[in-house]
Amino acid sequence: MNVLVWLGIILFLLMMLVGGKKGARSFFTLFLNFGVLFITIIFMTQPQYNPIVLTLIACTIISAITLFFTNSINSKTVTAFLSTMITTILLLGLIFVVTEYAMIQGFGEEEIEELSMFSIYVGVDFVKIGASVIIMSTIGAIADTAISITSPMHEISNHAPTMSKSALFSSGISIGKDILGTSANTLFFAFFGGYLALLIWFKDLSYSFGQIVNSKVFSAEIMTILCAGTGVALIIPITSWVTASHLVKTRRKGRER
Repeated sequence: MNVLVWLGIILFLLMMLVGGKKGARSFFTLFLNFGVLFITIIFMTQPQYNPIVLTLIACTIISAITLFFTNSINSKTVTAFLSTMITTILLLGLIFVVTEYAMIQGFGEEEIEELSMFSIYVGVDFVKIGASVIIMSTIGAIADTAISITSPMHEISNHAPTMSKSALFSSGISIGKDILGTSANTLFFAFFGGYLALLIWFKDLSYSFGQIVNSKVFSAEIMTILCAGTGVALIIPITSWVTASHLVKTRRKGRER
């Protein structure tokens, strides 16, 4: 039994121990989302399918699995899902424009040697592929931030049922401010953890600071972090507004009855 299997078993046992049934569902959610990504990649290799459309479909399914399968269908997960979809659509337009004008699509010169034996005429639009990669890299952080804001806002509303919509919105923004810093740092250090070998390689190749910054590989990853941070910052007011509107609307319906 190799290390990968042992690590998977340890993760499953810890998630079961800490989260119980919900922890087990969270563990299997990883495999379901991986399956969605794998199928999406297969369809992206077919020229007749638009990668942007496939990305929107995949992000919708991944968000639904992450929120509904793990936490069941309720008002919290529904508002978090709606906020995630709104943010994803807005962010996708920004990412597509950034990818096209920044020229970060395709492969960098550091990757050419490994790819020299393969044909690069694969018949896909690498601008759209680049945008798809970035949005898929941000969907997890966006959905996590959404549920992290929606859940405490519902608790606040339950304990203070007379709060106005503006007061609930302000509470959501206050919660989001605490999440924003930690989420941005998580994305930043995830990049350096995953690309530490690349940075060491740049040092061994005696790259100057300007060459590192202008490297396509480095720029693409930095833009992924910036776009993900933008998504996290954008979803805070969107989730706060959607949740506050839903809570006030639900409260009014309850009074009418």
